[in-house]
Amino acid sequence: MSDLTPELLLHGYSVGIFPMSEARDDPEIFWVDPRKRGIMPLDGFHISRSLRRAMARSAWTISINRDFEGVVDGCADREDTWINAEIRNLYTALFARGDAHSLEVWEGETLVGGVYGVVLGAAFFGESMFSRRTNASKIALACLVDRLRQGGFLLFDTQFITDHLASLGAVEISRAQYHAQLAHAKARPASFTAAPQSSPQDVMQRMTQIS
Repeated sequence: MSDLTPELLLHGYSVGIFPMSEARDDPEIFWVDPRKRGIMPLDGFHISRSLRRAMARSAWTISINRDFEGVVDGCADREDTWINAEIRNLYTALFARGDAHSLEVWEGETLVGGVYGVVLGAAFFGESMFSRRTNASKIALACLVDRLRQGGFLLFDTQFITDHLASLGAVEISRAQYHAQLAHAKARPASFTAAPQSSPQDVMQRMTQIS
């Protein structure tokens, strides 16, 4: 795929597909349209007893859009990654336009975890996450789900489902079910940045009240 632009990238999301590369050093990018789609129901995030304890005791701070490129680089910092240079540049361009966002987990001034994704209406398309400390990606996801709830989002697309995501409440739905949810969500307004900054303790308390 050549001449992929931020506009074309957003159009892909709007019709239910997303781009990937085979490897960091592979310049080719291809569209993916899974037969089964992973989503995280925003009212179905599972906060386990151990995660609740970790959040209650955490001294980490949470930010949004403070270090988008650092989060992308953290996600790519593994032996096998689909994030090549062009994908990094495209998502950085989407971030500059306000169409992509990141959530960061900080230990002092050290970035220890995070997640980034694309926004279209009330749909959030989670691209990737990383963790450099135990529970950092789980806390990032909990804080992300909390922010999406507060911002009026209706769909949190995780693309695929992993054991890690499933343990937190993610489920698989059919392509037809996904397209129906996407059509509903992308036509609705939502805001990733409207909610105030929250600590892991704030998020844990809200989630405990909801569950």
